[in-house]
Amino acid sequence: MMYCQSCRVYRSGVVCNDCYEKAGETVEKLKREIEEHKAKIAFLRFWSPLDHRHQPSYTDLVLLAEDGASGSAVPIPAHKAVLVNRSPVFKAMLENEMEEKRSGTVKISDASYDALCAFINYMYTGEVCLEEKMACELLELAEKYEVKHLKAYCEKFLVSKLNWDNSIMSYVFAYQHNAKHLLRAALSLITDNMSNFTRRDEYMELVEKEPRLVVEIYEVYLSKQVNAAAQESFLSMSH
Repeated sequence: MMYCQSCRVYRSGVVCNDCYEKAGETVEKLKREIEEHKAKIAFLRFWSPLDHRHQPSYTDLVLLAEDGASGSAVPIPAHKAVLVNRSPVFKAMLENEMEEKRSGTVKISDASYDALCAFINYMYTGEVCLEEKMACELLELAEKYEVKHLKAYCEKFLVSKLNWDNSIMSYVFAYQHNAKHLLRAALSLITDNMSNFTRRDEYMELVEKEPRLVVEIYEVYLSKQVNAAAQESFLSMSH
């Protein structure tokens, strides 16, 4: 909003009546636009077939997830049209002559029932409730089925939960699943605390199982040290 010339001369936040009324009109206009956007989102939002308040759901696909308690496969209903439009992987799977298209059943053995339910709900609603374990599981599913916005959302959440205690495991997880934002954040935290790095229990495990990651950590650390030394040398010379 543009204020009149007389209002600009004030430094106390005082505005004239005309500008005050215009500001009020602008706020009301923005409120109406926000409500219109909310109504449009509500209209476009799908009801998840897992929300039993909205029946019948007319599903035409079943996903089978492993139930950790019983070890048996538990069916999760879904709609082909929704999954095809949300995931390039599901699109290829269900539009080509693959077994999943013929049978109307997709077996997913590498995800828990709870994680797969949360994943399918997100495909319909764009909403998910996260905690660290669920965020990791959903990030894996989002990567596998190329649901990029869910992967980015989970990655952002995991970065917010990053600390020294989980930094090494987070770094390994990020490396395995190409989570670049989480990878950089975890790597920065590790290299800022290198004096404690080799004392961690996870260090020897990393040396045995993922030695190339240890090499990369040291490469980044040494690069930081060289840059810091060069900057210090430059500052001392300039003085």
